[in-house]
Amino acid sequence: MNNNRNCILGLILLAGAAASRADEGMWTFDNPPAKQLQAKYHFTPTQEWLDHVRLSCVRLNDGGSGSFVSSRGLLLTNHHVARGQLQKNSTKERDYIQDGFYAATTDQEMKSPDLEVNVLVSLENVTARVLAALKGAPTPEKEFAARNAVIAGIEKESLDKTGLRSDVVTLYQGGEYWLYRYKKYTDVRLVFAPEEQAAFFGGDPDNFTYPRFDLDMALFRVYENGKPIESKDYLRWNPKGAADEELVFTAGHPGSTQRLDTMSQLEFERDMVYPNVLKLLKQRIAIAKAYAARGAEPAREAGSLIFGLQNGLKSIENSYKGLLNPSVMAAKQKDETQFKSLVTANPEWKAAYSSAWDSTAEALQKARPRMKTQFFRTLDSRLAGLANTIVEYVAEIKKPDGERLEGFYDSQLESLRFRLFSSAPTYPGLEMARLTGVLEMARAELGPEDPWVKIVLGGRAPKDVATELVSGTKLADPAVRKKLAEGGEAAVSASDDPMIVLARKLDPMQRETRKWFEDNVESVTLRAGEQLGKARFAAFGKSTYPDATFTLRLSYGQVKGFPMNGTIAPPKTTLYGLYDRAASFDYQGPFYLPLRFKEGRDKLDLSMPLNFVSTNDIVGGNSGSPVINRNAEIVGLIFDGNIESLVGHFVYDGETNRAVAVHTAAMTEALIKLYKAQRLVDELMAK
Repeated sequence: MNNNRNCILGLILLAGAAASRADEGMWTFDNPPAKQLQAKYHFTPTQEWLDHVRLSCVRLNDGGSGSFVSSRGLLLTNHHVARGQLQKNSTKERDYIQDGFYAATTDQEMKSPDLEVNVLVSLENVTARVLAALKGAPTPEKEFAARNAVIAGIEKESLDKTGLRSDVVTLYQGGEYWLYRYKKYTDVRLVFAPEEQAAFFGGDPDNFTYPRFDLDMALFRVYENGKPIESKDYLRWNPKGAADEELVFTAGHPGSTQRLDTMSQLEFERDMVYPNVLKLLKQRIAIAKAYAARGAEPAREAGSLIFGLQNGLKSIENSYKGLLNPSVMAAKQKDETQFKSLVTANPEWKAAYSSAWDSTAEALQKARPRMKTQFFRTLDSRLAGLANTIVEYVAEIKKPDGERLEGFYDSQLESLRFRLFSSAPTYPGLEMARLTGVLEMARAELGPEDPWVKIVLGGRAPKDVATELVSGTKLADPAVRKKLAEGGEAAVSASDDPMIVLARKLDPMQRETRKWFEDNVESVTLRAGEQLGKARFAAFGKSTYPDATFTLRLSYGQVKGFPMNGTIAPPKTTLYGLYDRAASFDYQGPFYLPLRFKEGRDKLDLSMPLNFVSTNDIVGGNSGSPVINRNAEIVGLIFDGNIESLVGHFVYDGETNRAVAVHTAAMTEALIKLYKAQRLVDELMAK
C-alpha cells in the first residue's frame, strides 16, 4: 500500500469515525450496528431481541410503518398513515377524518378497503445468484433484462415454495441482493383514530417543525380467516414513555435516501428532478384547493389529497435546499473525491470499478433533454391510472414471467389485483378538476404539437376532454374493472370506455419511452451502481448501511433537544404546551382545539409529555414506526422529523437532525380520559 493511499484511507477512516459518533444509520436487520451501540451506549442487541422486534413491526403498503402492540393483532401507526383508509370509509354524512373513530367493541371495527400489511418473516442473501445471471451479458441492456428475469424467477420460486410475499431487494446500489419474505394480511380493520385536529394540530404551518403538540396516532386490528390474529411477537406498552437522554430505537420502513449517490446523480436531481416536481406539486395543490373551495363536500373529498400534496411540497422544498446548499454539496464532493481516490489507487479496483462515475454521468446527460416530457406527459387521475394498469395488465400476463414489466411479475400479481379491484370511492368532480389542470399544464409546458398532447387533446379544450373522460367511464365500478382484466386483451380491445380507449392509444408511446430509459439510463446506472457497491464492500465491508428502500431498518439514538433559533428546543413538549399554543393563536385557524379537548382540559394531567425528539435517523416511510427502549418496550411513535432533518435524504447531521414522536404517556392519558377507551388501554397493558 503506497503512502498516498495510506493518507487517503486515513482520511476516510477519520470521517467514518466522526460519523460513528453520531447516531447515524438505517441499518438492516442482518447487519445491526452492534459495535456502535456497544461503544457509545454499552448495549448490544441479542439475536432474540432483533427477531422479536422484526416480527413485531409491520409495513403498511399504502405508505408507512407500524407495530403490533397486543397479542390480538392490535396495530399502532399514525393518524396520517391511516388517513387514506379513513378517507375511503368516509361519506358526506360521516367524516371519520374530521370526527375521529372509535370501535367500542370488536364487531364495530371498520374494514379497510385496500390496506395490505406486511410482516418480514425471513431474509436470504441471493447476491451470488443474481450476479451469476449477469455474467457474460455483453451490454447494459442485456444485463438489465437478465437481472429482471432472475429476480422474477427468485420471487416466483419463493412464493410457490412458501406462500409468502417474496420481494428481491437491492441494497448498496446492487452491491447486495436480498430476498425478503413477508407474511401478508389484507383484512385490516380500524379500531381508533382521534380527530384530525388533535392528530395534526398546527396544520401545515407546524408540519416538519418542533416543538409540536400532536396526538398523531391510530389503531388497527389485523384479522385472518375472520378472526383477530394471535400476535406472539408484539411490543409491550410502557406508559411512562421515553426519558431525556434515554437510548431509544426505531424499527420502520424508511422510503428512500440518496446518500450513496454520485455527484452527477445529485446534480441531476438538483437541476432536472426537483424543479419539475415542485412545479407539478404547486400546480396540483392550487387545483385541489380551488376544487375544495366549492363547498363542504368538495372540501372533504379533496382533503386528503391536499394534505398529501402539501406534506410532499414542504418536504421536497427543504430537501431541495440541501442540494442548493454549497456546503452540503461540497461535503458530498469531498466524500466522492476521497472514495474515488481510494479506488483508483488500487490497480485491481481501478480496472473493475473506476468507469462507474463517468458512465453514470454520461447516461444522465443523455436523459436531460427528455426529462420535461417525463414529468408533463402524465394524467393526474385515479381513473386514468386504473385504465393504464388494466391495459398493461392484460398485455403483460401473456408474457413469460421474467420478460414482463416490473410490477407484473407472478409474485406481484396478488397485491396488484387487490389494489386494482379495491372498493375505494372515486369523486367524479375532483377527477375532472385534476385532469383539466394537468392537461392545461401539459399543453402549456410541451406545446399543442407535442405527440402526447395531440393524442390526448386532439385539438380540444382540456376541460372538455376531462369531462368526456370522467363522465363517460364506468371504471369507478370495481366489477367493471374486474371483468375487463379477467376478459384479457380481447375484452380490453373491444371496450369503448373512454378511459380504456385513451390508455390503449397512449400505451405504445409509454412503452417506447420506458424502453428508451431502460436501455439508455436505468441499465447503465444500475450496472454502475453495482460496480460502486462492490467497490465499497472491497474498501469497507459492511461497516456502513445501505440507502433506504422501504424495507425494515433499525435506527438508534437518544432523546435529546437541539439548538434552534438562538435558543434550545426542549427534548419534550407537554399537554400544557398544547393549550398554550392554541390560546396564543386565539384558537383560530389550524390552532383550534377539538371540542373534546376543550371540554376535557380539567380531566387531564397537563404535565404529561405529549411529543418528544430523538437523534434517531429517519426519513419518509418511517411514519408510524415504534420508538422502543432497551427492553423492546414501546415508548413512543414516530410521526415526523424537524425541518432540519429534511436534508437527511442526502446527509445526516447529528447536531440538529431530530425525529419527532408521540409519547406513550400522552396516548395513554388521552385514551383513558378523553376517549373513554379504557378497554383499549387494558389490552395495550395486557390486563
